[in-house]
Amino acid sequence: MERTQAKSRNLSMVMDLYELTMANGYFNDGDKETKVVFDVFFRRIPDDGGFAIFAGLEQIVEYIEDLHFSEEDISYLRSLGIFTPAFLDYLKEFRFQGDIYAFAEGTIMYPNEPVITIVAPLIDAQLVETAVLAQINHQSLVATKTRRIVKAAEGKAVSDFGARRAHNMDAAVYGARAAYIGGAVGTATVLAGQMFDIPVSGTMAHSWVMYYKDEYEAFRHYAENYPDSTVLLVDTYDTLKSGIPNAIRVAKEVLAPMGKRLLGIRIDSGDLAYLSVKVRRMLDDAGLGDCKIIVSNSLDEHTISSLNGQGAKIDSYGVGERLITGASSAYSKESIALMGAVYKIAAVEENGVFMPRIKISENIEKITNPGLKKIYRVYDHSGKAKADLIARADEVVDLSKEFRFIDPAKPWKILTYTACHARELQIPVFKAGKRVYELPSLSEIRDYVERQLRDEIWEEEQRFANPHAHYMDMTPAYYEMKMSLLHESRKKE
Repeated sequence: MERTQAKSRNLSMVMDLYELTMANGYFNDGDKETKVVFDVFFRRIPDDGGFAIFAGLEQIVEYIEDLHFSEEDISYLRSLGIFTPAFLDYLKEFRFQGDIYAFAEGTIMYPNEPVITIVAPLIDAQLVETAVLAQINHQSLVATKTRRIVKAAEGKAVSDFGARRAHNMDAAVYGARAAYIGGAVGTATVLAGQMFDIPVSGTMAHSWVMYYKDEYEAFRHYAENYPDSTVLLVDTYDTLKSGIPNAIRVAKEVLAPMGKRLLGIRIDSGDLAYLSVKVRRMLDDAGLGDCKIIVSNSLDEHTISSLNGQGAKIDSYGVGERLITGASSAYSKESIALMGAVYKIAAVEENGVFMPRIKISENIEKITNPGLKKIYRVYDHSGKAKADLIARADEVVDLSKEFRFIDPAKPWKILTYTACHARELQIPVFKAGKRVYELPSLSEIRDYVERQLRDEIWEEEQRFANPHAHYMDMTPAYYEMKMSLLHESRKKE
Protein backbone atom coordinates (compact mmCIF):
# COMPACT_ATOMS: atom_id res chain seq x y z
CA MET A 1 0.00 0.00 0.00
CA GLU A 2 1.47 3.37 -1.00
CA ARG A 3 1.98 5.97 1.68
CA THR A 4 -0.47 8.89 1.65
CA GLN A 5 1.17 12.14 0.62
CA ALA A 6 1.15 14.88 3.27
CA LYS A 7 -0.59 17.33 0.96
CA SER A 8 -3.65 15.08 0.71
CA ARG A 9 -3.61 13.47 4.12
CA ASN A 10 -6.92 12.63 5.73
CA LEU A 11 -6.89 13.13 9.50
CA SER A 12 -10.07 11.12 10.07
CA MET A 13 -7.98 8.11 11.06
CA VAL A 14 -6.34 9.99 13.93
CA MET A 15 -8.07 7.84 16.50
CA ASP A 16 -7.25 5.04 18.92
CA LEU A 17 -8.04 1.56 17.65
CA TYR A 18 -10.40 0.96 20.56
CA GLU A 19 -12.69 3.68 19.24
CA LEU A 20 -13.15 1.69 16.06
CA THR A 21 -13.49 -1.69 17.81
CA MET A 22 -16.12 -0.26 20.16
CA ALA A 23 -17.92 1.36 17.22
CA ASN A 24 -17.85 -1.96 15.37
CA GLY A 25 -19.33 -3.68 18.43
CA TYR A 26 -22.05 -1.06 18.88
CA PHE A 27 -22.93 -1.35 15.19
CA ASN A 28 -23.15 -5.13 15.32
CA ASP A 29 -25.32 -4.94 18.45
CA GLY A 30 -27.71 -2.51 16.75
CA ASP A 31 -26.85 0.43 19.01
CA LYS A 32 -25.61 2.90 16.41
CA GLU A 33 -28.64 5.23 16.71
CA THR A 34 -28.62 5.46 20.52
CA LYS A 35 -27.72 9.02 21.52
CA VAL A 36 -25.18 9.72 24.24
CA VAL A 37 -23.57 12.70 25.94
CA PHE A 38 -19.80 13.01 26.30
CA ASP A 39 -18.01 15.81 28.16
CA VAL A 40 -14.47 17.09 27.66
CA PHE A 41 -12.89 18.48 30.82
CA PHE A 42 -9.55 18.53 32.62
CA ARG A 43 -8.71 17.82 36.23
CA ARG A 44 -5.62 19.87 37.07
CA ILE A 45 -4.17 23.18 35.90
CA PRO A 46 -0.61 22.89 34.57
CA ASP A 47 2.19 24.39 36.68
CA ASP A 48 -0.17 24.57 39.67
CA GLY A 49 -1.63 27.69 38.08
CA GLY A 50 -4.90 29.41 38.82
CA PHE A 51 -6.50 29.15 35.38
CA ALA A 52 -6.11 27.72 31.89
CA ILE A 53 -7.00 28.95 28.40
CA PHE A 54 -9.30 26.97 26.10
CA ALA A 55 -7.69 26.67 22.66
CA GLY A 56 -7.91 24.44 19.60
CA LEU A 57 -11.63 24.69 18.81
CA GLU A 58 -11.09 25.87 15.24
CA GLN A 59 -9.07 22.76 14.41
CA ILE A 60 -11.76 20.56 15.97
CA VAL A 61 -14.34 22.22 13.73
CA GLU A 62 -12.15 21.58 10.69
CA TYR A 63 -11.74 17.94 11.69
CA ILE A 64 -15.46 17.35 12.22
CA GLU A 65 -16.39 18.99 8.92
CA ASP A 66 -13.92 16.82 7.01
CA LEU A 67 -14.53 13.59 8.94
CA HIS A 68 -14.87 10.75 6.43
CA PHE A 69 -13.26 7.45 5.57
CA SER A 70 -11.58 7.12 2.19
CA GLU A 71 -11.27 3.96 0.13
CA GLU A 72 -7.67 3.74 1.30
CA ASP A 73 -8.84 3.96 4.93
CA ILE A 74 -11.45 1.25 4.44
CA SER A 75 -8.91 -0.98 2.68
CA TYR A 76 -6.49 -0.63 5.59
CA LEU A 77 -9.19 -1.35 8.18
CA ARG A 78 -10.28 -4.41 6.21
CA SER A 79 -6.69 -5.67 6.25
CA LEU A 80 -6.74 -5.76 10.05
CA GLY A 81 -9.29 -8.55 9.92
CA ILE A 82 -11.27 -7.42 12.99
CA PHE A 83 -14.19 -5.45 11.51
CA THR A 84 -17.36 -6.83 9.95
CA PRO A 85 -18.01 -6.08 6.26
CA ALA A 86 -21.31 -4.37 7.16
CA PHE A 87 -19.52 -2.00 9.54
CA LEU A 88 -16.92 -1.12 6.91
CA ASP A 89 -19.71 -0.41 4.42
CA TYR A 90 -21.27 1.86 7.05
CA LEU A 91 -18.00 3.77 7.44
CA LYS A 92 -17.83 4.43 3.69
CA GLU A 93 -20.83 6.75 4.02
CA PHE A 94 -20.09 8.02 7.53
CA ARG A 95 -20.50 11.70 8.38
CA PHE A 96 -20.79 13.19 11.85
CA GLN A 97 -24.49 13.76 12.68
CA GLY A 98 -24.35 15.02 16.25
CA ASP A 99 -24.49 18.26 18.20
CA ILE A 100 -21.43 19.93 19.72
CA TYR A 101 -21.49 22.64 22.38
CA ALA A 102 -18.29 24.33 23.50
CA PHE A 103 -16.76 27.30 25.24
CA ALA A 104 -15.81 30.06 22.83
CA GLU A 105 -12.17 29.63 21.95
CA GLY A 106 -9.99 31.65 24.30
CA THR A 107 -12.35 31.28 27.28
CA ILE A 108 -10.63 31.08 30.65
CA MET A 109 -11.38 27.61 32.00
CA TYR A 110 -11.07 25.65 35.22
CA PRO A 111 -10.93 21.98 36.26
CA ASN A 112 -13.92 19.63 36.15
CA GLU A 113 -16.20 21.77 34.01
CA PRO A 114 -17.36 20.63 30.55
CA VAL A 115 -15.52 22.81 28.03
CA ILE A 116 -16.97 20.70 25.20
CA THR A 117 -20.13 18.59 25.24
CA ILE A 118 -20.94 16.20 22.41
CA VAL A 119 -24.53 14.98 22.06
CA ALA A 120 -24.55 12.48 19.25
CA PRO A 121 -25.32 8.95 18.09
CA LEU A 122 -23.12 6.54 20.01
CA ILE A 123 -20.72 5.73 17.17
CA ASP A 124 -20.33 9.38 16.14
CA ALA A 125 -19.46 10.39 19.70
CA GLN A 126 -17.03 7.49 20.11
CA LEU A 127 -15.03 8.04 16.93
CA VAL A 128 -14.07 11.69 17.55
CA GLU A 129 -12.56 11.22 21.03
CA THR A 130 -8.85 11.15 20.19
CA ALA A 131 -8.85 13.98 17.68
CA VAL A 132 -10.82 16.27 19.99
CA LEU A 133 -8.56 15.60 22.96
CA ALA A 134 -5.37 15.92 20.91
CA GLN A 135 -6.27 19.44 19.80
CA ILE A 136 -7.50 20.64 23.17
CA ASN A 137 -4.68 19.15 25.18
CA HIS A 138 -1.96 20.55 22.93
CA GLN A 139 -3.16 24.05 22.16
CA SER A 140 -4.67 24.72 25.59
CA LEU A 141 -1.39 23.72 27.23
CA VAL A 142 0.72 25.99 25.02
CA ALA A 143 -1.69 28.93 25.26
CA THR A 144 -1.77 28.64 29.05
CA LYS A 145 2.02 28.37 29.35
CA THR A 146 2.50 31.33 27.02
CA ARG A 147 0.17 33.44 29.14
CA ARG A 148 2.32 32.74 32.20
CA ILE A 149 5.43 33.79 30.28
CA VAL A 150 3.72 36.94 28.96
CA LYS A 151 2.61 37.88 32.47
CA ALA A 152 6.16 37.44 33.76
CA ALA A 153 7.45 39.71 31.00
CA GLU A 154 5.46 42.63 32.49
CA GLY A 155 4.56 44.30 29.21
CA LYS A 156 7.73 43.45 27.31
CA ALA A 157 7.20 41.59 24.05
CA VAL A 158 7.34 37.78 23.97
CA SER A 159 7.88 35.96 20.67
CA ASP A 160 7.63 32.25 19.88
CA PHE A 161 11.08 30.93 18.91
CA GLY A 162 10.24 27.28 19.55
CA ALA A 163 9.67 25.46 16.25
CA ARG A 164 12.88 23.45 16.28
CA ARG A 165 12.15 22.24 19.81
CA ALA A 166 8.52 21.31 19.13
CA HIS A 167 7.54 17.66 19.20
CA ASN A 168 6.95 17.67 15.45
CA MET A 169 6.12 20.04 12.59
CA ASP A 170 2.38 20.17 13.35
CA ALA A 171 3.20 20.92 16.99
CA ALA A 172 5.39 23.81 15.84
CA VAL A 173 2.70 25.32 13.63
CA TYR A 174 -0.32 24.86 15.89
CA GLY A 175 1.80 25.63 18.93
CA ALA A 176 2.59 29.01 17.36
CA ARG A 177 -1.15 29.55 16.92
CA ALA A 178 -1.78 28.72 20.57
CA ALA A 179 1.09 30.93 21.70
CA TYR A 180 -0.43 33.87 19.84
CA ILE A 181 -3.76 33.23 21.59
CA GLY A 182 -1.83 33.22 24.88
CA GLY A 183 -0.33 36.64 24.19
CA ALA A 184 2.88 36.16 22.19
CA VAL A 185 3.35 39.05 19.76
CA GLY A 186 4.55 36.84 16.94
CA THR A 187 6.38 33.72 15.83
CA ALA A 188 9.53 32.72 13.98
CA THR A 189 7.61 29.86 12.29
CA VAL A 190 6.89 30.93 8.73
CA LEU A 191 4.12 28.42 8.01
CA ALA A 192 2.23 29.58 11.10
CA GLY A 193 2.49 33.14 9.83
CA GLN A 194 1.20 32.09 6.43
CA MET A 195 -1.66 29.94 7.72
CA PHE A 196 -2.89 32.12 10.58
CA ASP A 197 -1.68 35.63 9.70
CA ILE A 198 0.53 35.76 12.79
CA PRO A 199 3.32 38.38 12.61
CA VAL A 200 6.64 36.68 11.83
CA SER A 201 10.06 37.85 12.91
CA GLY A 202 13.62 36.58 13.04
CA THR A 203 17.21 37.69 13.09
CA MET A 204 20.22 35.59 12.17
CA ALA A 205 21.86 32.36 13.27
CA HIS A 206 25.30 31.94 14.77
CA SER A 207 26.19 30.16 11.54
CA TRP A 208 25.75 33.44 9.62
CA VAL A 209 28.32 35.10 11.82
CA MET A 210 30.68 32.11 11.66
CA TYR A 211 30.45 31.82 7.86
CA TYR A 212 32.20 35.12 7.26
CA LYS A 213 35.86 35.69 8.02
CA ASP A 214 35.09 38.01 10.90
CA GLU A 215 32.15 39.27 12.94
CA TYR A 216 32.16 42.78 11.53
CA GLU A 217 31.93 41.49 7.97
CA ALA A 218 28.99 39.25 8.93
CA PHE A 219 27.17 42.15 10.55
CA ARG A 220 27.91 44.43 7.59
CA HIS A 221 26.51 41.98 5.05
CA TYR A 222 23.37 41.50 7.12
CA ALA A 223 22.80 45.23 7.50
CA GLU A 224 23.27 45.77 3.76
CA ASN A 225 20.66 43.10 3.03
CA TYR A 226 18.14 44.19 5.68
CA PRO A 227 18.75 47.87 6.45
CA ASP A 228 15.20 48.47 7.66
CA SER A 229 15.16 45.60 10.14
CA THR A 230 18.71 44.99 11.27
CA VAL A 231 18.92 42.95 14.46
CA LEU A 232 22.40 41.55 15.14
CA LEU A 233 23.25 38.41 17.13
CA VAL A 234 26.16 39.60 19.26
CA ASP A 235 27.21 36.61 21.40
CA THR A 236 28.94 34.32 18.89
CA TYR A 237 32.43 35.24 20.11
CA ASP A 238 32.34 37.76 22.96
CA THR A 239 29.29 39.92 23.58
CA LEU A 240 31.00 42.87 25.27
CA LYS A 241 34.46 42.81 23.69
CA SER A 242 33.51 42.18 20.07
CA GLY A 243 29.78 41.72 19.50
CA ILE A 244 28.55 45.10 20.73
CA PRO A 245 31.55 47.10 19.43
CA ASN A 246 31.04 45.58 15.98
CA ALA A 247 27.30 46.21 16.12
CA ILE A 248 27.94 49.87 17.01
CA ARG A 249 30.44 50.13 14.19
CA VAL A 250 27.90 48.74 11.69
CA ALA A 251 25.27 51.17 13.00
CA LYS A 252 27.58 54.11 12.35
CA GLU A 253 29.47 53.01 9.24
CA VAL A 254 26.82 51.06 7.33
CA LEU A 255 23.34 52.03 8.48
CA ALA A 256 23.76 55.70 9.37
CA PRO A 257 25.00 56.68 5.85
CA MET A 258 21.80 55.11 4.49
CA GLY A 259 19.70 57.07 6.96
CA LYS A 260 18.84 53.88 8.87
CA ARG A 261 19.03 52.90 12.52
CA LEU A 262 20.14 49.70 14.19
CA LEU A 263 16.84 48.14 15.24
CA GLY A 264 18.17 45.75 17.87
CA ILE A 265 20.72 43.26 19.13
CA ARG A 266 20.08 39.73 20.40
CA ILE A 267 21.90 37.91 23.19
CA ASP A 268 21.50 34.13 23.29
CA SER A 269 23.88 33.07 26.05
CA GLY A 270 25.62 34.10 29.23
CA ASP A 271 24.43 36.07 32.24
CA LEU A 272 21.56 37.86 30.57
CA ALA A 273 20.88 40.27 33.44
CA TYR A 274 24.52 41.36 33.73
CA LEU A 275 25.10 41.51 29.98
CA SER A 276 21.92 43.46 29.26
CA VAL A 277 22.89 46.19 31.73
CA LYS A 278 26.39 46.50 30.26
CA VAL A 279 25.07 46.40 26.69
CA ARG A 280 22.45 49.05 27.40
CA ARG A 281 25.10 51.40 28.71
CA MET A 282 27.37 50.79 25.71
CA LEU A 283 24.53 51.38 23.23
CA ASP A 284 23.34 54.52 25.00
CA ASP A 285 26.87 55.93 25.13
CA ALA A 286 27.11 55.36 21.38
CA GLY A 287 23.91 57.31 20.74
CA LEU A 288 21.85 54.17 20.13
CA GLY A 289 19.31 54.59 22.88
CA ASP A 290 16.56 53.38 20.56
CA CYS A 291 18.30 50.08 19.81
CA LYS A 292 16.33 47.23 21.41
CA ILE A 293 17.86 44.42 23.45
CA ILE A 294 16.34 41.03 22.69
CA VAL A 295 17.29 37.90 24.63
CA SER A 296 16.69 34.18 24.22
CA ASN A 297 18.19 30.95 25.68
CA SER A 298 15.97 28.51 27.64
CA LEU A 299 13.62 31.12 29.06
CA ASP A 300 10.39 30.55 30.96
CA GLU A 301 8.21 32.58 33.31
CA HIS A 302 10.52 32.04 36.27
CA THR A 303 13.75 33.03 34.54
CA ILE A 304 12.03 36.09 33.07
CA SER A 305 10.68 37.09 36.49
CA SER A 306 14.18 36.70 37.89
CA LEU A 307 15.67 38.87 35.14
CA ASN A 308 13.12 41.59 35.84
CA GLY A 309 13.87 41.37 39.54
CA GLN A 310 17.58 41.85 38.84
CA GLY A 311 16.94 45.03 36.89
CA ALA A 312 17.84 43.57 33.51
CA LYS A 313 17.66 46.02 30.61
CA ILE A 314 15.72 43.82 28.22
CA ASP A 315 13.11 44.97 25.71
CA SER A 316 11.77 41.64 24.44
CA TYR A 317 12.08 37.90 24.85
CA GLY A 318 12.35 35.08 22.34
CA VAL A 319 11.09 31.96 24.09
CA GLY A 320 11.65 28.51 22.64
CA GLU A 321 11.29 25.00 24.02
CA ARG A 322 9.59 25.81 27.31
CA LEU A 323 6.87 27.71 25.47
CA ILE A 324 6.27 25.45 22.48
CA THR A 325 6.24 22.25 24.54
CA GLY A 326 4.39 23.80 27.49
CA ALA A 327 7.09 22.27 29.70
CA SER A 328 6.51 22.67 33.40
CA SER A 329 9.24 24.41 35.36
CA ALA A 330 11.29 22.73 38.04
CA TYR A 331 9.65 25.24 40.37
CA SER A 332 6.39 23.33 40.02
CA LYS A 333 5.55 20.68 42.57
CA GLU A 334 5.23 18.17 39.76
CA SER A 335 6.98 18.74 36.45
CA ILE A 336 4.19 17.46 34.22
CA ALA A 337 3.98 19.02 30.78
CA LEU A 338 0.39 18.12 29.99
CA MET A 339 -3.11 19.51 30.01
CA GLY A 340 -4.75 16.24 30.95
CA ALA A 341 -8.15 16.79 29.32
CA VAL A 342 -10.33 13.68 29.28
CA TYR A 343 -13.44 12.51 27.42
CA LYS A 344 -16.09 10.88 29.59
CA ILE A 345 -19.63 9.69 28.98
CA ALA A 346 -22.16 11.69 31.00
CA ALA A 347 -25.57 10.43 29.83
CA VAL A 348 -27.33 7.89 27.63
CA GLU A 349 -30.69 8.43 25.97
CA GLU A 350 -33.39 6.03 27.17
CA ASN A 351 -36.94 6.37 25.85
CA GLY A 352 -36.26 9.93 24.73
CA VAL A 353 -34.73 11.01 28.05
CA PHE A 354 -31.01 11.42 28.76
CA MET A 355 -30.25 9.32 31.82
CA PRO A 356 -27.09 10.39 33.69
CA ARG A 357 -24.01 8.23 34.04
CA ILE A 358 -21.28 8.70 36.63
CA LYS A 359 -17.75 7.31 36.88
CA ILE A 360 -16.79 6.23 40.39
CA SER A 361 -13.19 6.15 41.55
CA GLU A 362 -11.16 5.72 44.72
CA ASN A 363 -9.59 9.07 43.75
CA ILE A 364 -12.17 11.77 44.49
CA GLU A 365 -10.89 13.98 41.66
CA LYS A 366 -11.71 11.22 39.15
CA ILE A 367 -15.41 11.04 40.06
CA THR A 368 -17.18 12.65 37.12
CA ASN A 369 -19.94 15.24 37.01
CA PRO A 370 -22.84 13.30 35.46
CA GLY A 371 -25.69 14.16 33.15
CA LEU A 372 -26.57 16.67 30.50
CA LYS A 373 -25.72 19.98 32.10
CA LYS A 374 -25.16 23.70 31.69
CA ILE A 375 -22.18 25.68 32.92
CA TYR A 376 -22.45 29.34 33.90
CA ARG A 377 -19.90 31.97 34.87
CA VAL A 378 -21.20 34.02 37.77
CA TYR A 379 -20.16 37.67 38.09
CA ASP A 380 -20.43 40.01 41.04
CA HIS A 381 -21.67 43.58 40.85
CA SER A 382 -18.22 44.82 39.72
CA GLY A 383 -18.07 42.40 36.78
CA LYS A 384 -15.49 40.08 38.34
CA ALA A 385 -15.96 36.33 37.88
CA LYS A 386 -17.06 35.07 41.28
CA ALA A 387 -17.46 31.38 40.45
CA ASP A 388 -18.54 28.88 37.82
CA LEU A 389 -21.86 27.14 38.37
CA ILE A 390 -22.96 23.71 37.11
CA ALA A 391 -26.70 23.25 36.63
CA ARG A 392 -28.99 20.59 35.23
CA ALA A 393 -29.76 21.15 31.56
CA ASP A 394 -33.49 21.58 32.30
CA GLU A 395 -32.98 24.19 35.05
CA VAL A 396 -33.63 27.91 34.80
CA VAL A 397 -30.89 29.84 36.58
CA ASP A 398 -32.27 33.24 37.61
CA LEU A 399 -29.80 35.46 39.46
CA SER A 400 -32.01 38.54 39.39
CA LYS A 401 -32.85 37.60 42.96
CA GLU A 402 -31.00 35.80 45.73
CA PHE A 403 -29.94 32.37 44.47
CA ARG A 404 -28.95 29.42 46.64
CA PHE A 405 -26.06 27.23 45.53
CA ILE A 406 -23.92 24.36 46.82
CA ASP A 407 -20.17 24.35 47.25
CA PRO A 408 -19.47 20.61 46.70
CA ALA A 409 -16.39 20.86 48.92
CA LYS A 410 -18.55 22.19 51.78
CA PRO A 411 -22.10 21.01 51.05
CA TRP A 412 -23.31 21.69 54.59
CA LYS A 413 -22.94 25.46 54.24
CA ILE A 414 -25.92 27.67 53.31
CA LEU A 415 -24.62 29.84 50.46
CA THR A 416 -26.31 32.34 48.15
CA TYR A 417 -25.43 34.64 45.28
CA THR A 418 -26.72 38.18 45.70
CA ALA A 419 -26.39 41.11 43.29
CA CYS A 420 -24.84 38.77 40.73
CA HIS A 421 -25.40 37.95 37.08
CA ALA A 422 -24.35 35.00 34.94
CA ARG A 423 -23.63 33.97 31.37
CA GLU A 424 -23.82 30.48 29.96
CA LEU A 425 -20.38 29.44 28.75
CA GLN A 426 -21.18 26.73 26.22
CA ILE A 427 -22.43 27.80 22.81
CA PRO A 428 -23.78 25.63 19.95
CA VAL A 429 -21.07 24.79 17.41
CA PHE A 430 -22.72 21.91 15.47
CA LYS A 431 -26.38 20.95 15.25
CA ALA A 432 -27.27 17.66 13.56
CA GLY A 433 -23.81 17.58 12.00
CA LYS A 434 -24.00 21.09 10.51
CA ARG A 435 -21.84 23.93 11.79
CA VAL A 436 -23.94 26.75 13.25
CA TYR A 437 -21.08 28.78 14.71
CA GLU A 438 -19.08 31.46 12.93
CA LEU A 439 -15.44 31.03 13.81
CA PRO A 440 -13.77 34.19 15.13
CA SER A 441 -10.45 35.41 13.78
CA LEU A 442 -7.27 34.59 15.66
CA SER A 443 -6.86 38.23 16.67
CA GLU A 444 -10.41 38.25 18.06
CA ILE A 445 -9.63 35.15 20.16
CA ARG A 446 -6.44 36.77 21.42
CA ASP A 447 -8.30 39.99 22.33
CA TYR A 448 -10.96 37.93 24.14
CA VAL A 449 -8.28 36.34 26.33
CA GLU A 450 -6.82 39.75 27.15
CA ARG A 451 -10.23 41.20 27.99
CA GLN A 452 -11.14 38.39 30.37
CA LEU A 453 -7.84 38.52 32.23
CA ARG A 454 -7.99 42.31 32.49
CA ASP A 455 -11.66 42.79 33.39
CA GLU A 456 -13.11 39.52 34.72
CA ILE A 457 -10.52 37.23 36.30
CA TRP A 458 -9.23 38.14 39.75
CA GLU A 459 -5.55 39.05 39.93
CA GLU A 460 -5.27 36.58 42.81
CA GLU A 461 -6.05 33.74 40.37
CA GLN A 462 -3.28 34.94 38.04
CA ARG A 463 -0.33 34.84 40.43
CA PHE A 464 2.25 32.08 40.05
CA ALA A 465 2.63 31.11 43.71
CA ASN A 466 -0.42 29.82 45.59
CA PRO A 467 -3.04 31.26 43.26
CA HIS A 468 -6.59 31.62 44.54
CA ALA A 469 -8.70 28.58 43.56
CA HIS A 470 -11.68 29.50 41.40
CA TYR A 471 -14.94 28.29 42.93
CA MET A 472 -16.82 25.53 41.12
CA ASP A 473 -20.36 25.53 42.50
CA MET A 474 -23.48 23.52 41.78
CA THR A 475 -27.17 24.24 41.89
CA PRO A 476 -28.98 22.30 44.64
CA ALA A 477 -30.85 20.26 42.03
CA TYR A 478 -27.67 19.27 40.25
CA TYR A 479 -25.84 18.42 43.47
CA GLU A 480 -28.73 16.28 44.67
CA MET A 481 -28.80 14.42 41.35
CA LYS A 482 -25.08 13.67 41.59
CA MET A 483 -25.37 12.51 45.19
CA SER A 484 -28.30 10.22 44.37
CA LEU A 485 -26.22 8.54 41.65
CA LEU A 486 -23.36 8.05 44.09
CA HIS A 487 -25.74 6.49 46.62
CA GLU A 488 -27.21 4.19 43.95
CA SER A 489 -23.74 3.10 42.95
CA ARG A 490 -23.01 2.04 46.54
CA LYS A 491 -26.00 -0.31 46.47
CA LYS A 492 -24.42 -2.10 43.51
CA GLU A 493 -21.15 -2.80 45.33
